[in-house]
Amino acid sequence: MSFRDKKVFGYLLAAACVFFWGITFVCTKYLLRDFSPLEILFYRFIAAYLGLWLLRPRFEKIAARDNILFALAGFFGVILYQLFENIAINYTNASNVSVIVSICPLFTAIFSQIFLKEKHLSLWFVIGFFISITGVTLVCLNGNKTLEFNPKGDFLALFSAICWGLYSVVISIINKKNYDQICSTRRIFFFAVLMMIPLMIFTDQKNITANSVRFSNPLNILYLLFLGLIASGFCFAAWNKACKIAGTVKVSCGLYLIPIVTIIFAFFVLGEKITLLGALGAAITIAGLFVSER
Repeated sequence: MSFRDKKVFGYLLAAACVFFWGITFVCTKYLLRDFSPLEILFYRFIAAYLGLWLLRPRFEKIAARDNILFALAGFFGVILYQLFENIAINYTNASNVSVIVSICPLFTAIFSQIFLKEKHLSLWFVIGFFISITGVTLVCLNGNKTLEFNPKGDFLALFSAICWGLYSVVISIINKKNYDQICSTRRIFFFAVLMMIPLMIFTDQKNITANSVRFSNPLNILYLLFLGLIASGFCFAAWNKACKIAGTVKVSCGLYLIPIVTIIFAFFVLGEKITLLGALGAAITIAGLFVSER
């Protein structure tokens, strides 16, 4: 495969991830009717971990010290990013969260320059950053007649975006080690699930044994499997591969399109209204992200 073909393949993988990740917000919003944010995360990544074992049933030896990197990736990319995103969706619209989280690439670029010494920050980046923040502000105000923020949902979504930026930096370091992408992703999920077990025991003990009838709902099972096998198992491995082929910051541009996918699916599946203020904020946010990439 030529260098050009590899680049195209990397962008195709990223595009598939963007599409599936856009749907995850809608699936999570639906599942929150019967499951807690932590439960969704726990079941989702157990399914993802087992799915990756089926996909690549072999063990890869790694340097012992690199386990720290995989644990950090699991902590930032799964525990913090995914959990706070799930909690945010519980308090605000799925569309709002997807727009706010779409500024992940901005934090990826900032942290890459700070920790990896990669030069991404420029005048255009700064201008685009402030344009995007303006758009995010409008999205946060969406639907509030008193023009007040919803700190429980909107700021948690913003925090999860920051965590993704840190995760992307760790992934960039791991990719330089040339480990197998599927095995690396599976190891990240292993540490994430390991860290979630104490949280499940001490915070969700009642939910684990109660409401078993919720598993009789076919849509609950379908959405959990989609989140685990497709959105986590496939997409995390595919995204890490895309980052390795085309570069983390360049590939992250595709994240800008996630809100469009989410807004469309949320409108048809969840019945979330597309208000003028929300649509304007989403458009400004995405425009700012493209400006920052100049």
